[in-house]
Amino acid sequence: MFSASFLLQILACALYNNWWPMLTALMYVLVPMPCLFFGGGSTHFLTSREGGGWINAAKFLTGASAMGSIAIPAILRHAHLIETGAMLIEFTSFFILVCTVLCFHRVSLDEDW
Repeated sequence: MFSASFLLQILACALYNNWWPMLTALMYVLVPMPCLFFGGGSTHFLTSREGGGWINAAKFLTGASAMGSIAIPAILRHAHLIETGAMLIEFTSFFILVCTVLCFHRVSLDEDW
């Protein structure tokens, strides 16, 4: 699923001969960073209500970078830097990536695996 998401990311750029949508790939790199730095590499802290200042900062940064992944294609489309089709492909790529992360999180919560 991750490969399909990344393939759509590249296709959104290649089909419309415009590489501005690759800015979203930068956000894909930034999304897991708060989990790695503040959460110890685990996603369990994202669903818990407890935590201190660093955990809350990690939750905020994760949410802000995830919203940036949606906002960047919309802003680029609004500025007429990309086509509507490229924006829709970017949104589809983001949806597939989110489904991949949710599946990974669900599997990592199960102790049977």
